[in-house]
Formats: sequence, C-alpha cells, structure tokens
Amino acid sequence: FKKASKKSERGETGDHGVSEAMKSSFTSPMAEAMSPARSYLVRQLYKPFLFTLGFSGCSFGVAAIWQYETLKSRMKSYLDDIQADWLEKLRPPKHGAFRKQVNEWWNSLSEGQKTVSGIIVLNGLVFCLWRVPSLQRTMIRYFTSNPASRSLCLPMIFSTFSHFSLFHMAANMYVLWSFSTSIVSILGKEQFLAVYLSAGTVSTFISYVSKIATGRFGPSLGASGAIMTILAAVCTKMPEAKLAIIFLPMFTFTAGNALKAIMAIDAAGLIMGWRFFDHAAHLGGALFGIWYALYGNELIWRKREPLVKMWHEFRNGPPRSGAP
Repeated sequence: FKKASKKSERGETGDHGVSEAMKSSFTSPMAEAMSPARSYLVRQLYKPFLFTLGFSGCSFGVAAIWQYETLKSRMKSYLDDIQADWLEKLRPPKHGAFRKQVNEWWNSLSEGQKTVSGIIVLNGLVFCLWRVPSLQRTMIRYFTSNPASRSLCLPMIFSTFSHFSLFHMAANMYVLWSFSTSIVSILGKEQFLAVYLSAGTVSTFISYVSKIATGRFGPSLGASGAIMTILAAVCTKMPEAKLAIIFLPMFTFTAGNALKAIMAIDAAGLIMGWRFFDHAAHLGGALFGIWYALYGNELIWRKREPLVKMWHEFRNGPPRSGAP
C-alpha cells in the first residue's frame, strides 16, 4: 500500500516546480524527480542510514523508559484507584447519553485497538493537510520520501503518516486495525510503537537504496512499510492463524502462506519494475518484521535492563546523606 508516484516527463528534484505539478488541491501534486548523479546519492546515503539507526535506537529507549514509568505508576496508584472507586459510588452519576456511549465504545476496544487509534487519527490529520493548497510545497518536501530530495531524514518518519489518496489511507489503516490486537498482545503497546516507528525508517531506507540502485527515482508516501513489518511479525509468530480477504470471506488461508504470497508479489514487482507501489519499502518492512519476530526481540528489547536501571537511578537521584 505504499505508493510510488508514476513517472512524469517534467519533474524536478525535491520541492522545485511544485506549482507546475499541482493541477488542483485534489489531484496528486507529486512529480517524478529527474535523476541526479547516482554517485552523489550513494555518498548521501550515510545520512539516512545513521538517522535510521539513531531514531530506531531512541524509539526503543523511550519505549523501555515509558514501560518502566507505566509499571511504576500502576504500582503507586493501586490504593488510590481503590479509594477512587469507593468515592465514585458516593458521587451522583454523570449525565450525557452520548458521553456514556463513547466511554462504553472505548472500553470495549482491545489494548491494541486503543493503541493504534492515535496513529489512525494522526494519519487522518496529515491527509487533511494535503488538501490545503498553501501547504503543498511543504507536504511534498517533508511528507514524501525521495532520495533525490534535499530533505532526506525527516521524511523517513513523516511519510509514514502521509497519504494523499483516501482509498490508500483507508486500506492501510484497516490492515493496521485488523492486526493491532494480535501484535500488541505479543509485544505490548510500548514495544509495538517502537517497532512501528523504527519500521517506518527502515523500510524507507530500503526504498532509498532500491531507487538509487535502479535509477527509478520519485517520491513515495504511506504507512505500508511499517504495516508490512507488523503483518510479517504477526504472521511469523502465528503462521497457522487463519486469515481471509474482507470482500471474499469464504476463502481462508494461513498467515504464513499469506506472508509468502505478499512477499512474492512485491519481489516480482521490484524485479519487473512495477511502479504503482513502492515494492522495495514493502519488502524492507516485511523482512524487518520477520527478523524482529525471530531475533530482534531477543537482541534489543530483552536487553533493555541496563538502560532501565540507569533511568531508575537517574529518576530517584543519588541517595540522601545519612539515609540507611
């Protein structure tokens, strides 16, 4: 679902010539960039490579600290929650049928669905920004990823939350929503968000490498690379789970076979030069998801104890003088 724009005869590198590419605020303003010197772009790859490593490391570090703070807060607030429940019974009930229905709906969601709700809302906000004509230049520069652009690093994150087509966004968010319960139950919400954000940069970096290697330059956008990581991780952890296509529920298949079929299609698209999707980003995301499910969790997340210990000591401060 991560789209790569089709080739245009009169494109510009980065965000130049945007006004020529914009036909209207509802027509995709993205144009194919002209191929700059490939050797120069290869030298420039070290920036997104270092950014991918640094951003991914920070994502997992913040997630580990966040999980520590969450567990600590739950332990401290246990008695407060009991007291709050007792006081709630003495207070008069709150009025408002709509508010009650919203609370009931929210409480009916799984932990995974609650976690991805924020991601879906953020994607919706960025989708609306694409409809503002005065923001087109900024959106193209920072919310589409292109190795020929002057902005290489920030778009690796921002493009993961960027969709120009409503169908494109709806399809991606539906897949994310469908797999959210499974992936969060496997990883937990903190680790899931770290994997999701890291997957966005990893899949975009793979897309950069592929575009430079093949000479097929152009902007890409969408959450598909990150979503492919989530899909691949779930299918790797639960290969015998039964899946079905939304419009063809009578046909079922195992998660393992579905992952193989999707990766085979993307591999064929990459080899044959299909340009409707960013197949390199799809494959990069899927391979990252498989690697993380098999090895990454053990190599990264389960070795977070030294960082958490350092944060614990920093959080509590040095021991007071005279303390036992």
